[in-house]
Amino acid sequence: MPRTALAKTLRTNPKRRDLPKIKGMLGLPRKSNKGEQAERVWQRMLSGRRLDIADPSPFDVEIEDIAHGLARVARWNGQTTGDHAFSVAQHSLVVLHVLDALHDNAASPELRLTTLLHDAPEYVIGDMISPFKAFLGESYRTIEDRLATAIHLRHQLPPSVGESHHKTIKQADRISAYLEAVQLAGFTAHEAGDLFGVPRADLIDMRLVPLSAIEAEEAFLNAHAEAFEAHLEAIAESPAAHVRHR
Repeated sequence: MPRTALAKTLRTNPKRRDLPKIKGMLGLPRKSNKGEQAERVWQRMLSGRRLDIADPSPFDVEIEDIAHGLARVARWNGQTTGDHAFSVAQHSLVVLHVLDALHDNAASPELRLTTLLHDAPEYVIGDMISPFKAFLGESYRTIEDRLATAIHLRHQLPPSVGESHHKTIKQADRISAYLEAVQLAGFTAHEAGDLFGVPRADLIDMRLVPLSAIEAEEAFLNAHAEAFEAHLEAIAESPAAHVRHR
């Protein structure tokens, strides 16, 4: 069956009942070895939560699960130097650090928390390199967006990231990507500059040393506790501000 038909099915709110149809499109058996038993579309987390991947609920999102997962997901498909993989959790911390540097430590609590969580859906779907995301197209983006929405709502953030915040976070994200590419992933400075742009001089000097999964998880949780508390305090001071998209 044409790929466009499969993509259309995946875009239209896939549920457990759609799995046989999707399997048929992929040429996979419609039945498991256990007969007619329904396939699950949820993942059990270490917290005990069961997260519905097709329709995630904010009530099933726990920061401990996010931190644990991101600390064990490798950036660059694991193709980095060092004793440990460079994790998405550590990447998120670097992006937050870059954001603070770009804004002279004056970024809003909402922006800082959103930045820390910008790759949080990857605790479920993993980190895919950009070429693979482009190949998967809208089907990947749909699942990623649903997870991001659930995570944002759990943290009393707007469901989606506004254009201004998106551009700001993307700028910090690209700077982190440049540093990772040159220091850890084997890119030349010229190659990384062509792909991500060249950071300003004080940021180029930032050194990256991959942390262990346990260290990255702990550091992420600590940063989250600080950022989330500041965000909640800002909401308490201006209750209506957090519902506006930036």
